[in-house]
Amino acid sequence: MALEGRFDEAAGVVHVGDDARQRYHDSRGYGYPLEGNEIALAPVEAAHLLYRGDLEAVVDDTGERLDFRAFVAREPGRKFGVRFLVYADLRSRGFYLSPAVEPWIADPPAEPADFAVFPRGKGPGDGEIEYALRVIGERTDVPAGELTDGVLAVVDEESEITYFEVSRRDPSGSTDAALPDGCEADLLADRVVVWEPPVDLYESAFYGQPLEGREYDKPTLQCSLLEAAYLAERGAIALEPTAVRERGREVEGERFDRRLAVYTTLRERGVVPKTGYKFGADFRTYADVESVENLGHSELLVRVHPADYVFEPRDLALDVRLAHGVRKTMAFALVDDSGGVDWWSLERLTP
Repeated sequence: MALEGRFDEAAGVVHVGDDARQRYHDSRGYGYPLEGNEIALAPVEAAHLLYRGDLEAVVDDTGERLDFRAFVAREPGRKFGVRFLVYADLRSRGFYLSPAVEPWIADPPAEPADFAVFPRGKGPGDGEIEYALRVIGERTDVPAGELTDGVLAVVDEESEITYFEVSRRDPSGSTDAALPDGCEADLLADRVVVWEPPVDLYESAFYGQPLEGREYDKPTLQCSLLEAAYLAERGAIALEPTAVRERGREVEGERFDRRLAVYTTLRERGVVPKTGYKFGADFRTYADVESVENLGHSELLVRVHPADYVFEPRDLALDVRLAHGVRKTMAFALVDDSGGVDWWSLERLTP
C-alpha cells in the first residue's frame, strides 16, 4: 500500500509516517528519521517517490492532495527542476544520494554542493561519501572562487545531464636542464631569436623552435616572448628582462603577465609549457622531457584566467570535450593579483 506525505511548506520538508522509516529510509536511503517510524523527505526525494508510485500523494497545508504532476508544478525548493532531474538520474544508475545539509548528512560537504552521493551499495548511514555534487543549468555561470573538489552536474535546455569531475591540480614534472649564460639574442616585434645557443637548450629543455627547421647541427632558436622573458630573467640570454616583459605587454596586454606567472610556475616545477594555440588553449604541457627527439604526448591543456574569472558552462563543455578528444586533461590556472596560481582540472565523468 502506498503511503501519503504531509508537506510542511514552511520547513520545506515532507513528513511520512506509518512504516516509512523501514520502507524508505532504512532500505533505500530516502530522507532522515524523526520520532518513531516517521521520516522527513526533501522535496526532490518526495517527488521521486511520487514519480515511482511509492507515495500516493503529498497533502499540503490546505489539505489539497498533490500527485506527482501537481507537486512538481509547484517547484518546491531552490533549483527544484534541475535538482530533481539529477537526483532521478543518479537513482536510476543505482546511487543513493541525499541533500548536502544537516540533518540528512551528519558532516555535510561544504557549499555550494547540492547533494552528497554515496558509493554504490552504501547509504547515508554508512558514513562514506563518494563525492559532493553541485547542480546547475547550462545558463548558470560559475565564478572561479566557487570551484570545489567534487562533481558538477550541468543540465542543458533539453534536460540532458553532463557530469564533470572537478579537482585541484598540482602540476609537476622532472624536466631539468642547465641554462646557458648570456647567449646573444635579438628582440623582434613579437618573438626573440637566440643565436648560437647550446643544443641542449632545445633538445633537452625544449625552449623555442629551431630557425633551421628539422635539419640543424647547431640550431638558432626562435623563442616566444614568454620563453624569452623567463630566460632573460635568469641570465640565459643577453636581453634586459624589463624590455622583454614590456614587449609582451605591448603584444597582448595584461594577459601577458598572467601567462608569464603560469609559465614560470610550470618551469619551476619541472614541467615544460609550450603553446596550446592549435588546441585553443594557452599551453600544452610535458611533464618529463628527456629529449625532443623522443617527445611523448603532452598531458595537459592549460587555460589561464584571472582569479575572479567567471566560467560559462558551455565554454567548460567545449574545453573538456576538446581536451578529451586529443587525449589530454583540461586544466585551469587562476592567477591572483600577486602572481599566485591556483590550479584546477575538469574531466568528463560517467557515474
